[in-house]
Amino acid sequence: MPISSVFNNAVEGYNRASQGIEKASAEISRASIDQQDDAQLAQQRQLQAATPNEAVTSPVSQPAPIDESLVNLKVEEFNAKANINTIQTADEVLGTLIDIKV
Repeated sequence: MPISSVFNNAVEGYNRASQGIEKASAEISRASIDQQDDAQLAQQRQLQAATPNEAVTSPVSQPAPIDESLVNLKVEEFNAKANINTIQTADEVLGTLIDIKV
């Protein structure tokens, strides 16, 4: 397999991992903001309660995908590191081939 092909595949893999990291980070941020909004809404409802005996419930929302996003973030981190190692190895092999040729 040509070194250029290995190098190009590793760069493409690194770019995909970078995009996955950006996506997972955005999902984590969005979920954190949603949780903060829910907590603020619950506090406002408590302050606006007319009588102390009135039941105050927190808003019902779908569970935030933070767990899944954190796992995806870690997976993409491993993917990026693996592709970086491949790029470094291809660079070293190319350097060695150039040294042998010269």
